[in-house]
Amino acid sequence: MTQIRPAEQVDHPSEVKDYKFPALDSLPALQNDLLLQSATGADPRALAHPPIWVMRQAGRYLPEFMKVRKEHSFFTVCRTPALASELTMQPIRRFDGLLDAAIIFSDILVVPQALGMEVQMLGGVGPHFPTPLLNPADAQQRILDRETNVFNELNYVYAAITETRKKLEGRVPLIGFTAGAWTLFGYMVEGGGSKTWEKAKAWLYRDPDSAKAVLQRITDVSAQYLVGQVQAGAQLLQVFDTNADCLTDAGFTTFILPYLAALPAAVKAQLAALPTPLACPPMTVFAKGIHAPSQLLALASCGYSTVGIDWGITPRAARLATKGLVALQGNLDPPVLHAGRDAIRREVRELVWGKDGFFTIAKEGLGGGWIVNLGHGITPGVNPDDLKYFLERVRAECAKKDADEKEA
Repeated sequence: MTQIRPAEQVDHPSEVKDYKFPALDSLPALQNDLLLQSATGADPRALAHPPIWVMRQAGRYLPEFMKVRKEHSFFTVCRTPALASELTMQPIRRFDGLLDAAIIFSDILVVPQALGMEVQMLGGVGPHFPTPLLNPADAQQRILDRETNVFNELNYVYAAITETRKKLEGRVPLIGFTAGAWTLFGYMVEGGGSKTWEKAKAWLYRDPDSAKAVLQRITDVSAQYLVGQVQAGAQLLQVFDTNADCLTDAGFTTFILPYLAALPAAVKAQLAALPTPLACPPMTVFAKGIHAPSQLLALASCGYSTVGIDWGITPRAARLATKGLVALQGNLDPPVLHAGRDAIRREVRELVWGKDGFFTIAKEGLGGGWIVNLGHGITPGVNPDDLKYFLERVRAECAKKDADEKEA
């Protein structure tokens, strides 16, 4: 039976003209720096509370988000600074005082677009590349031989960041982001999402040198993109490699880790080389599905200040694997938010005070920064009031000095 998709929306982004990077000291001063303190290793028990934000917090679970999306296509929103800024601000307004960071509304696939590839967002399907990369010769012609002006291609993201920094008025820091090269390579070769990523993986086995060249090109553009986000006002950067668990251990070491490691080094160097040098803000890497101690230690040793973890590993195991080198971010299983208040209360308590919980292990001496988050993005269908309850329960549990303390 043929699936009938909803009528596709037409992209109609507003052209960005005359955007210039702001003088960063002209933007509102930050009033809540809990995120930055935690990213640089502050003991969560010494803070007013550990900082909390949620991946995809500006998303389809919010009625106000869906109202905007009903009127505008996905990439129209991404490419129109006023709309992207509005969606970024929606959860900050709704959960006033309960979120400790905003993350700019955009998409990881704006980088393939900047590299010259057409990307569509199809209703009921998701991202679609009408003409994916076919082979090394195709990649050479379309990606490697093509000049990419990162500022011209992505200045709409920069404009949205600057506008949002002004709207936030310093209430919370603003996070910028990009994706790891392997995750983007997968989409560019497969033409969209995949359960097996077999075309992309076969390319690695068949033509590893070609794959490495494309991965390096993606990384170079992504580094420039992140530098521009800092110049625009981003105060922390996150790199998402959400398909990191698709490869073998050798594949991770060869085709994922070197390109993740290259990003913080390149960003720091390029920021330092600007006419007016800028310090690199804290950077987080989230490589979904990475649980092996050797791989987590490698991520913790390659220049990031924070490693994000998904729900498949305990805080204790992650702390032991990363040896105190980095802060950790995570890691409530997102479907808990669909399971009702009793489940949310129980699982938050487990996250904080369970035998392997963040505060339990901190009291035992396994310390380090902690940024509270889900183990992946929040999913559609979550009741916003249940997310609010999650945020409130984290505050309540983290206010306790020990697991048995009664709540006020």
